[in-house]
Amino acid sequence: MDYSTKKLPKSQLQLNVTVAPEDYKKQLEEAGKRVSKKVNIKGFRKGNVPLDVLKKEVGEMALLQEAVNHIIQETFVEIIKKEELESIGQPEINIEKMAPKNDLVYKAVVSLLPKIKLAETKSVKAKLEKKEITDKQVDETIDSLRKTQAVEVSKTGKAKGEDKLLIDMDMFLDKVPVDGGQSKNYQVYLSEPHYIKGFNEQIVGLKKGDKKEFTLKFPKDHYQKMLAGKKVGFKVKVNEVFERQFPELNEGFAVKLGQKTVEELKTTIKKNLQTEADHKADQSFEIEILDKMIEKTKFDEIPELLIDNEKQKIFYELQRDIEKNGITIEQYLQDIKKTEKELFKDFKAQAEKRAKAALLSREIAIENDIKAEKEEIDAEIATMKKMYKHEEEYMKNLEKPEVRGTIANMVQNRKVMKWLKDQIIK
Repeated sequence: MDYSTKKLPKSQLQLNVTVAPEDYKKQLEEAGKRVSKKVNIKGFRKGNVPLDVLKKEVGEMALLQEAVNHIIQETFVEIIKKEELESIGQPEINIEKMAPKNDLVYKAVVSLLPKIKLAETKSVKAKLEKKEITDKQVDETIDSLRKTQAVEVSKTGKAKGEDKLLIDMDMFLDKVPVDGGQSKNYQVYLSEPHYIKGFNEQIVGLKKGDKKEFTLKFPKDHYQKMLAGKKVGFKVKVNEVFERQFPELNEGFAVKLGQKTVEELKTTIKKNLQTEADHKADQSFEIEILDKMIEKTKFDEIPELLIDNEKQKIFYELQRDIEKNGITIEQYLQDIKKTEKELFKDFKAQAEKRAKAALLSREIAIENDIKAEKEEIDAEIATMKKMYKHEEEYMKNLEKPEVRGTIANMVQNRKVMKWLKDQIIK
């Protein structure tokens, strides 16, 4: 076997391979054994037909066609090992010459893991900024909890303060009804900010049965591009006005929330808020470290294969999130006036950054011998099984080798991040 290599853009490599007949003799014989089990040839039992007889009966080209994938696979793997290449994904194979008793010539284009030169951690400056939770934040959280237990009482007077309105609403763009801009019994809480600035102010003071027309400018970043930044007309009719009556902040309220006293409730809420705030601060710290490490690390060109894989992951994550809100991906694409292809194009910068983060984490793990130990993977799986013990399909997936591999990678990435943070903080 002879071969040559040619570097291509985007961390790809082209292999030009020539395999002589004597080099693929073994694969041809094995192909003959497979074919002999499928054909009926007079005077021979299936599986015991000599190769020379098969060549005459089924043709040498048919045997070569049966053998060719095995020839390519075995020679390709041999070259990858010999050249110590870190290939990813499946190669793109083009057979250029294939004829019995002649050289088999093919080209293989393969994506390689890009080489990277890690930044020195001492060159990365990042700060973990944790903020203490204030009594005001605790009071605001308690007010929100009281509102979740509000009793709503219908009223005939003007809407004000903390009231809730049920309205019928129609939207117009240049006096033409907006497609999908009609809502019946649309709920508006006057104490909560509306996504269209000034909307609540327009309906304050209205009573049951009142009607009103007004115009507001939509936010420039509104997800419906046809409305973003435009002046939109509204027609509203008030169906109901409810006064929202909130429970008193007393011992009875605290007991309903699992605490004995108001002070215990405040202490628990402050502790939970602090835990959440610390977690967010830690996440921001990790993102800052990764961003700066990526910025200072030198990467070879990132293969499109890696970027496309990350785009697909981002798409699945988006689909999962919007489906939680009862929206299909088709509805979402229709709302933002984009095709799936256009959406994937928008993911490019984010996908490339994520690909670099994965490569960075891998390289740090290799250089510092950071691995996910069996015990750590088992512990992670045990935790997942405990959390999802009632989801049969999820439990089955945890037994799959490829899922275990994904979990191992997740554990390793977590250890890499801890190592990085330790380097930056000290």
